[in-house]
Amino acid sequence: MTTFTAFTTLADRDSAEALAELVEELDPAPYGVGVFEIEDGSDRWEVGAYFLERPDDVALALLAMSHTAAPFAISELPDIDWVAHVRRELAPVVAGRFFVYGSHDADKVPEGSIPLLIEAAMAFGTGHHGTTLGCLSALDRLEREGLRARNVADIGCGTAVLAMAAAKLWPETVLASDIDPVAVETAAANVEANGMSGQVVCLEAAGFEHPRLKENAPFDLIFANILKAPLIALAPDMGKYCAESGHVILSGILHEQADDVIAAYVAEGFTLASRNEHGDWTTLVMQRKQ
Repeated sequence: MTTFTAFTTLADRDSAEALAELVEELDPAPYGVGVFEIEDGSDRWEVGAYFLERPDDVALALLAMSHTAAPFAISELPDIDWVAHVRRELAPVVAGRFFVYGSHDADKVPEGSIPLLIEAAMAFGTGHHGTTLGCLSALDRLEREGLRARNVADIGCGTAVLAMAAAKLWPETVLASDIDPVAVETAAANVEANGMSGQVVCLEAAGFEHPRLKENAPFDLIFANILKAPLIALAPDMGKYCAESGHVILSGILHEQADDVIAAYVAEGFTLASRNEHGDWTTLVMQRKQ
């Protein structure tokens, strides 16, 4: 099956999201549109769309001009079995005691490790990205240092790999939420594939805006592996829903953004417990004061 892509960049998130909405209305319509912050510290945003037919070049050019965006770069992707390709490219990941792998590497799980199965078709958040690796390493370190979390939430859970990792360590129910319904479906599928149904409960929610999250608060441990802006926006709710002496593990933060995130959480009653770097990314562990 032939696939076409169209990508452009813009100066701010609001413009990117407005442009993405208009791209979704094109004819032929895309089967997927995404808005992403470019991970180079430039504060620019990317809009990407995927089509099963060649998109209308003129319509895309007019949309780009009307939103002060760069001209769309349109490409035709080769007819590739992408899942098979990802399986070849994704080697298992080790983060402390955690071993993140696809089913094609089930025979490689080391004895004594904590295995987490994430299928290649659900590759975002497998542990290969520095943000996920940083969060898993921070979790492993906290547990080794004596943390026993009885109430855990994963906000912006993606594949639910972090929620499952916590549920592997402690026999408590972990709540995993995401604003994206597709991510929630992916998370639930991964939970089932790992035989953890009931241990990890997947919810569709923006931040903490779900009755189950509010009922279960305060949390001893909260993950939020998202981006700088939503992390800062979440800081007041983190202070509200994190237990006294509880921890939050934060990532999706470029190195130069870390001080701003720390300041936002310090203002809400947290102190910095640790700060670690993996590739281009910083992972922060913040602890709420008593």
